[in-house]
Parts: sequence; structure tokens; C-alpha cells
Amino acid sequence: MIPREFTCDGEDLAPPLAWSNAPEGTRSFAIIMEGPDAVRGTFTHWLLHDIPATTTVLWEQTTAKALCNGFGQADYGGPCPALDDGPHRYVFTLHALDVPTLNLYDGTRQALECSLHAHTLATAQLMGHYERRS
Repeated sequence: MIPREFTCDGEDLAPPLAWSNAPEGTRSFAIIMEGPDAVRGTFTHWLLHDIPATTTVLWEQTTAKALCNGFGQADYGGPCPALDDGPHRYVFTLHALDVPTLNLYDGTRQALECSLHAHTLATAQLMGHYERRS
């Protein structure tokens, strides 16, 4: 379960994420957080790229670059399902990349995914759940 402080019901802080054992040749990371159970289809909560390769713990302060999420903000937007809609899944996908920067000039998810397709060495996923009750 995703703790309340990382949701719209709390402080909506980006959760701390940690990883290890990046593949050889990793020069940066990217993260996509999405909610596949949204009423209108998969919802984008967070798009982060150009995370330095030396990073193994990601917290609120980072030099990484964020793209606009489904809320229209270039930031983390935590889980916020409709009240009493049951538990929703939230998937964090970490990409290990073979370049230090993606040099994205088009700041869209589509542009990010095209670059990720060309530069991803490996991925890891973490799934969390959150439910809002009245």
C-alpha cells in the first residue's frame, strides 16, 4: 500500500525510491509512474528523466528533469482515485539508460518513450496500491 503522505489525501510527496545493481554501461535513469486502473484509461503520474547514473536513492530533491504528467504539472502527482472506487494499482518503471541525457526537445510522454525505446539497457518495476474511502 502506498502511504497516505505520497497521495492527494496527504502531502502528495514523491515517494523515496531506491535501487541497486544497475547494468554495466548505465549512464542515467528515467522513471515513469502510471495508474492503469483510472476510469479513462492509464493515467500518467510522473515522468522523470536524466537521473544521474550515480543515483541509487531518489527522494524529493533531485537534479533530474520532469515532464508534464496527466495533471498538467512537471512534477510528481500522487495517487488520487475516485472515492469508494476500490483499490487502484500504481506502477513505477525504472529504466537504466546508455546515455547521460535524453536531450528531449519535445517534452511529451511520447517523445520520452521513443527515447527510452532506443536507449534502455534494463528495466525494473514496483507496483503499489492505494484506495480512497469516504
